[in-house]
Amino acid sequence: MKPTALLLNLFVSLTSFIQFYRGKHFNWKIFLPFAITSVPMAFVGGLVTVDADIYKKILGVLLLVPIIRFLFFANIKVEEIKKSNLILSLIIGAVIGFLSGLIGIGGGIILSPVLLLLKWTDMKQTAAISALFIFVNSLSGLAGQLTKGINFSPDMYGYVAVAFIGGICGAYFGSLKFKSNILKYMLAVVLIVAAYKLLFTQA
Repeated sequence: MKPTALLLNLFVSLTSFIQFYRGKHFNWKIFLPFAITSVPMAFVGGLVTVDADIYKKILGVLLLVPIIRFLFFANIKVEEIKKSNLILSLIIGAVIGFLSGLIGIGGGIILSPVLLLLKWTDMKQTAAISALFIFVNSLSGLAGQLTKGINFSPDMYGYVAVAFIGGICGAYFGSLKFKSNILKYMLAVVLIVAAYKLLFTQA
């Protein structure tokens, strides 16, 4: 599951980043401190093998982060952007990077609410930064996995194609079209189902 998630992250996050970057929402100054520490820690996390049951529980708990974000902080409005803190950014990047490689989530679902709650970026900037953050951490985590000699199934090509198409559509509408909260609530429902299955079932 972990290498599969990391590989799919690469295609979806890259297409998302390109769209948001074209929309002029990306901020290198905010992104770089997080990436400097997250990338090497994602590689370390990718080297760690986690028991399947523990993996599911950790992933289930991490999925609660975006659920809480979508349901209770869906309308966060950053009216005044605050200056980011370099040391805090480096620490946050290292922690999220390790979790990214360990679980295969890319880290964007954790970084996004952190950026908004700290008021370092607005919604569009958060999406742009998170997209590239997911890409670089997934690439690093996957590199750690590849050192262990993993193999992908033939079905992976189909997964990549679907994820790539979905990523293009989602990034286009998210960066240029949609302003509605309906999509956020739909995604929250999907994540609730996934988190429930991971935490409370054996499937």
